[in-house]
Amino acid sequence: MLEKLKPLVLRITEDSSLPVDKRLEGICALLQSRIPYYDWVGFYFRDGDLEELKLGPYAGEPTEHTRIPFGKGICGQVAVSNRNFVVPDVTAQDNYIACSLNVRAEIVIPIFVQGENIGQIDIDSHTPDPFSEADEAFLEFVCREVAQIL
Repeated sequence: MLEKLKPLVLRITEDSSLPVDKRLEGICALLQSRIPYYDWVGFYFRDGDLEELKLGPYAGEPTEHTRIPFGKGICGQVAVSNRNFVVPDVTAQDNYIACSLNVRAEIVIPIFVQGENIGQIDIDSHTPDPFSEADEAFLEFVCREVAQIL
């Protein structure tokens, strides 16, 4: 299923008739609608020189977490570590920021532009432990493609 979505992701990222934010919204909507256990899909980006992430385009329920300090929550930890973070069970994480009582698992993959971590894609799932190595590899592909349009 994930491999079949790659050409659709490319179609969105390569559509230069759309502004970048619209393309990012399109990716979020595509992933959230096509992958049953991707219940919330969004992008967070570093806010200038601040050590803080700012919510970008997303698909799913609204979130009050529009700004996340570096180091706080899963997203904030990825901003500091520069590494993928797969959380099979959010209740087992001490530094987890609850977006919804329904969220059971989360995966966050950083986006690098010229070697610098400038943001990330964040996926929340209502399904316990749904993310595989295939999800991680697919989302790394998405982040590489997104990096080319930023």
